[in-house]
Amino acid sequence: MDLQKYLPESIKKLPVHMDFNGQKKAEKMFQLIIITFATVGFIWGYICQQFSQTMYILIAGFVISCLLTLPPWPMFRNTPLNWQKSRVEAEEIGSTSAQQSSQKSKKKK
Repeated sequence: MDLQKYLPESIKKLPVHMDFNGQKKAEKMFQLIIITFATVGFIWGYICQQFSQTMYILIAGFVISCLLTLPPWPMFRNTPLNWQKSRVEAEEIGSTSAQQSSQKSKKKK
């Protein structure tokens, strides 16, 4: 079942990729947010003497970190990779340029 054909074009055009440097940034950001909220939650829970307060703060940090790091925001797509052309495409380009050069040499004669 192909659900993609039912999606509007505006949704199909949304970027869904993240480059390797973006993944590294997202991972560091995720860890920093979780550790910060865990530390603050632990201290606040210790002061209040309620473990539930610690968990609420930690869960809030988790939700915030998910909202900031899971979607492929533009800041995570700054350094795209330049992929090599596929062999089929490269062969087509090579044969086209060979045909053009042979046609040029025929015209010169």
